[in-house]
Amino acid sequence: MDRMPDPKRPTSPFGPLDLQLVLLRRMADHNPDLVEDARHELGVSIADMREANRRWQAMLHSPRGRAAAARYRSVLGTPESTTRRRIGDLDCEARQWPLPLWPDLRFEVLTAPNGAVWNEWLVRAPGAPPPPLHTLDDLTPWSCTVDEAARAFAPARPLEGTAPTRWGLAFTAPDARGVRHQCAAEFTWGLLQRTAVRE
Repeated sequence: MDRMPDPKRPTSPFGPLDLQLVLLRRMADHNPDLVEDARHELGVSIADMREANRRWQAMLHSPRGRAAAARYRSVLGTPESTTRRRIGDLDCEARQWPLPLWPDLRFEVLTAPNGAVWNEWLVRAPGAPPPPLHTLDDLTPWSCTVDEAARAFAPARPLEGTAPTRWGLAFTAPDARGVRHQCAAEFTWGLLQRTAVRE
């Protein structure tokens, strides 16, 4: 049976473990089995996951809360890397942090010059090989990021996500026999959750 958080235990600072639980909580809507395995790997209970999410929501909605960019720095510490990036006509800064649960990925936050956060998601770590994506069979849950799927099955069209941390892609991909299908993929925090054939 899942243990309950100890109400007498002092609340520790919200840190990388807690953020991973927040990411997992949203992913559980699509892949509860993968999330359950990850939860056991982290050695935490369902109650711990709920509590991390409660604390995260409180941080997001606190009138005295930090700005989003400062909030991630307070939770994750100094970024592993900070890179200037140009997207279209706009300059931004990409800050990346490692998360133990996904060693080949990085949690990336894109910030505008005024410090506003434009995007927050998981991306492939610099130097980590991208997954081989050739057919529908390769698109398994948690196998790739948004940009990797978009490049592998270009041209891909963005789809509106069903929640703030979700993205969608529409594209054409072959099955194992080479028959091409119209597909839609859904991503949570930038990581693939499910793919559906739209025909």
